[in-house]
Amino acid sequence: MNHTAILGSGSWGTALAFAAAQKSARVTLWGHRQETADQINATRRNQRYLPDISLPPAIHATTDFRDLAEASLVLAVVPSRALRQVACALKASGQLRPGAILLCCIKGIEMDTGLTMSGILAGIFPDNPLAVLSGPNHAEEIAKKLAAAAVIGSRDESVSLQLQEFFTLPWFRTYRSTDVPGIEWGGAVKNVFAIASGISEGLGLGDNARAALVTRGLAEMTRLGMAAGGRFETFQGLSGVGDLIVTCYSQHSRNNRVGRLLGQGQTLTETTAAMNMVAEGVPNTESIHAAARRYHIRTPIIDQMYAILYEGKPCAAALAELLSRDPRAEHD
Repeated sequence: MNHTAILGSGSWGTALAFAAAQKSARVTLWGHRQETADQINATRRNQRYLPDISLPPAIHATTDFRDLAEASLVLAVVPSRALRQVACALKASGQLRPGAILLCCIKGIEMDTGLTMSGILAGIFPDNPLAVLSGPNHAEEIAKKLAAAAVIGSRDESVSLQLQEFFTLPWFRTYRSTDVPGIEWGGAVKNVFAIASGISEGLGLGDNARAALVTRGLAEMTRLGMAAGGRFETFQGLSGVGDLIVTCYSQHSRNNRVGRLLGQGQTLTETTAAMNMVAEGVPNTESIHAAARRYHIRTPIIDQMYAILYEGKPCAAALAELLSRDPRAEHD
């Protein structure tokens, strides 16, 4: 994989470009802002998202799909709600190399269709090999070469093996799986619980309450993810409980920050306006809540997060309602 391309020049796309440059002689980092591309090429830094990281010379930023034409590996790292538009534009450009592997690194569920992110790509590029990457990975730490692990999922194990070899680095360990639905649903759903965890912190409810929310969140994630085709053991792994833990507790978590500010009394509009990055849990709460209704899955925490974000329910009232639900057996 001498030429790797990244679709998305945000913090996660830039961090993955940094990782890819450890193995790939040429890394093309595509984004839609020309000023960002020019600044990265001139200064070797993404000042907007990862200002402290010096980027290797192998990385070239661009806004032109023609610069992706020779890439044998293309990573999709744009915001979830932008993926279909970007993928359709790439398809129309005719610049995706036949046989190029598509690696989806986006965590989300499409609202209108209920598709995972790799499902969107499969529909637009049915002839390209496809895989997903997920796990407890914050961009800020990956780009600093701090130890981390992830899981790569593909129904084609030869693709998984190629990608696992490529993304095996001294500080980055990858595992393989064939459970693509489980990996993607875990990665998407955990963002909802990260907002809930942040709200709990913002309300000052303490460690016990946060631990209870995270644990019960895992139960909801597993029920919903298995209904969508995932396997139980996947939700006990890196893309499930692993990603859930780091997102619910880390200072780097955008979703946790959104929840914390909501719990402290800010409105959702005020909270999101103050951020320069997308907190995927906000749009995905809507799509995941809709999915739970389609699958007829009981999801009390997701329901309350939807009520807070989309119906204006006060945070304290939502948390109180969760605590006052009828008693039940833990594994019911």
